Amino acid sequence: MNDIAPFAPKVLETACEWTARDVADPTQWTEHLSATELDELETAVAHAFGLSDDFLQIGKAEFPLPTLAPRLKAIERELMDGRGFVLIRGLPRERWSNDEMSMAYWGIGAHLGRPWPQNAKGHLLGDVTDHGKAPGDPTSRGNEIGLVGLGFHCDGSDLVGLMCLQTGVSGGLSAVCNSVALHNRLVRERPDLAAELYKPQPFDYRGEQAPGKPGWYLMPVFTRHGDRLFIRLIRPYILASQRHPDAPRLTDTAIEALTWMQDQAEGGAYSVIMDFQPGDMQFINNYHVLHGRSPYVDDRAAGKVRHLKRLWLETEVVADRPAHFTNRMGSHWARKASISRMDA
Repeated sequence: MNDIAPFAPKVLETACEWTARDVADPTQWTEHLSATELDELETAVAHAFGLSDDFLQIGKAEFPLPTLAPRLKAIERELMDGRGFVLIRGLPRERWSNDEMSMAYWGIGAHLGRPWPQNAKGHLLGDVTDHGKAPGDPTSRGNEIGLVGLGFHCDGSDLVGLMCLQTGVSGGLSAVCNSVALHNRLVRERPDLAAELYKPQPFDYRGEQAPGKPGWYLMPVFTRHGDRLFIRLIRPYILASQRHPDAPRLTDTAIEALTWMQDQAEGGAYSVIMDFQPGDMQFINNYHVLHGRSPYVDDRAAGKVRHLKRLWLETEVVADRPAHFTNRMGSHWARKASISRMDA
């Protein structure tokens, strides 16, 4: 847990820092699946479905990947102790059904970590597509809105994965930003602002709190645990917490620090943009990398609807973690554990 004031923030995990210039070459972070690995995945998908069509019954043992598994383990280590993001390309979307694509993705995810519930529906495998919700809806979440961009943020797990089933008409570019570099720069230049974000801040629950509980919760943006940096930053949720009269009020210093983080993330010096293609899988380290996307446009009549599948995962690389970054498999979200199989 954090050392609360008096607290002197320190620079952490400099080996995980990068700038836009450092990652400008996509070949650095794009992993192409080989023909052998694709054959192995196809065999594993058939094997898994032969055991059960209930994804919740399929784990790493039920999805054997003798050739690909060691490569995925190396990717997992790079995600947690290195660059913090990867694009895995090559799933044969043109000949696999939604369920086959989802099972392959679920199985790959099982080799990278344990699933983590994403919402009050208990989704362990969720959907990212436009639900037609208004951006101002206090219960809306970023994965449900398409016509506006999604600012840089991180989700509630060690890793977040996205797999593209289908693109829309236009837009929907994905962006990732190195939050380790932002944290360390803030510590060097404005330690007062960094220290404020090490204090617990209120986050809005978006209406998904347990029955009878407050509509907000407290959590620091920055947490130092040993020599590791953990980050939870969702600026719109922090600001939205102020709609609850019983939520702690944000300080002027906290607002200034949140604005600094947003401005630096959006400035382009620490980010890279990628264009998802059907069959692409992106995995990122939530504690070291922020992610966002540009607005997108669908054409439902023409069948051009952007549709991603999402995983939140707990990695084995981080053996020791702060209490507020533990898997919520015992929460009210997880009691409804399920797989979303919606059509976009």
